[in-house]
Amino acid sequence: MEVTEITAAKFQDMVRIGAHRLTKNAEFVNSLNVFPVPDGDTGTNMGLSFGSGAKAVNESNANSVGELAQALAKGLLMGARGNSGVITSQLFRGFASSVAGKEALTAQDLTAALMSGVETAYKAVMKPVEGTILTVAREAARAANKQSRETTDAVVILQAVVAAAKNSLAKTPDLLLVLKEVGVVDSGGQGLVFIYEGFLEGLSGEVADDDAYQPDGTEMDEMVNAMHHQSVQSQIATDDITFGYCTEMMVGLGEDGATEKFDYEAFRNHLDGIGDSLLVVNDDEVVKVHVHTEHPGTVLAYGHKYGSMLKIKIDNMRLQHETILEQDQVNAAAAAQEPIDFGIIAIASGKGVSTLLKSLGATTILSGGQTMNPSTQDIVDAIKSANAKQALILPNNGNIILAAQEAAKVADIPVEIVPSKTISQGMTALLSFNPDNSLADNQAQMTAGLADVISGQVTQSIRDTKIDGLAIKKNDYMGIIDGKIKVTAAKRQQAAVDMIKAMLAPDSEIVTILIGEGGTKKEAQAIADAVMAADDELEVELHDGGQPVYPYLVSVE
Repeated sequence: MEVTEITAAKFQDMVRIGAHRLTKNAEFVNSLNVFPVPDGDTGTNMGLSFGSGAKAVNESNANSVGELAQALAKGLLMGARGNSGVITSQLFRGFASSVAGKEALTAQDLTAALMSGVETAYKAVMKPVEGTILTVAREAARAANKQSRETTDAVVILQAVVAAAKNSLAKTPDLLLVLKEVGVVDSGGQGLVFIYEGFLEGLSGEVADDDAYQPDGTEMDEMVNAMHHQSVQSQIATDDITFGYCTEMMVGLGEDGATEKFDYEAFRNHLDGIGDSLLVVNDDEVVKVHVHTEHPGTVLAYGHKYGSMLKIKIDNMRLQHETILEQDQVNAAAAAQEPIDFGIIAIASGKGVSTLLKSLGATTILSGGQTMNPSTQDIVDAIKSANAKQALILPNNGNIILAAQEAAKVADIPVEIVPSKTISQGMTALLSFNPDNSLADNQAQMTAGLADVISGQVTQSIRDTKIDGLAIKKNDYMGIIDGKIKVTAAKRQQAAVDMIKAMLAPDSEIVTILIGEGGTKKEAQAIADAVMAADDELEVELHDGGQPVYPYLVSVE
């Protein structure tokens, strides 16, 4: 099928199917995480980021590609999570800039937009690394540029893009040693390949039967939330809610208890008469339903006729709405308060870690970290909630720094980033804060303080691998020091002790151990005793961190 003009409708199809392919394969992308740590989240981050852009396109009333591309770029930016999500947002920011004002795109317009996206993304990354998503994007754009000299068919251009992206992806281990050592390709590059494959399918219309677009569980939840918030919002009175129960169910079709044969049209039409905000999606095995109704029991009884109930969820929206109104009043009261001079936003997970950071001076804690990187919009919202004249952000995770930087650019107040990559670094940075200093001076002083701490993390391997000369077995425990795996052991306690000993220097004075999920106070004390036996001049502090993924986080100063 030849396509010489990409219309707004075609562009919407490209974005929609690109988002679907990425979301569908998010777990596979996650599995390409270099370290065998249970926090690989590139696929999740890219999926949520691009999904935010796709949602903006879907909700846009624009009828030109230029306007839709702007919506995609804005949605991507505000939803961007992790380095991969931010870089993807920059690729399409450059894309949108190139096609601004265009009703439709030619093959040459598409090529120029891809080239512009690569240029913008490279500029956004302070130290671009080859063998990553940037390389894949660049080689794909170059292939498009070469092909555009010979054709006016946009399908042919995207075919060249996909082929070049796959070829470049296969070569990423040759450019980045750590990928070759572990035996994987770059995860961000793989995510981009899925997007480009979706673009090609959306443009050509040639989608395989087994890959036809059908919202999965994650997408269903997003649609449910969107529909829910259209019906329940602070602009209406609680008494105006006609259908008060948000009812969801998932039915295993034809399973035990089924008395009726499923027919989509009849099923949907029946439910349409007993509520509103109805969503029904299905495949051969299950049907998922979301509906607002006054009679949730009737909905569940009807669904049970077609099979077993796999999932049920009922929320009283009137109570939810009253909670929203109460929160609006709290927010309004907070907004009326005089803003503080400095807001310090620290990103962390775990109740104990959050409490500790607040005790050290953080004014706002944004929940996030490994496996749940906050989006640009999340960080912007945290800046607003800080109610401050100026703000400092402690990402406390290397994968959040880029999103924090993008949030700072669009914030309404002056914001600086202290590029902390660990909770330990964040704690040390807070000790350097001086309320009498300027924003810039605080940023410089707190950043300088990051060099004074050595950070360690203990976690469990999720697969066999060999990296940095260490043979690591699945379920072994690893000690990660400043981002590199330095220790491995079959027992968690031994891994922690060996790691801390490797972190110590002659002038080390204080060791701080944060106990997370999987760790215990008894074991932590045993670790502390072993460390002090090796150096009785050390001071060891134990704190309940409650962080996920890492049973122990350690800092040495």
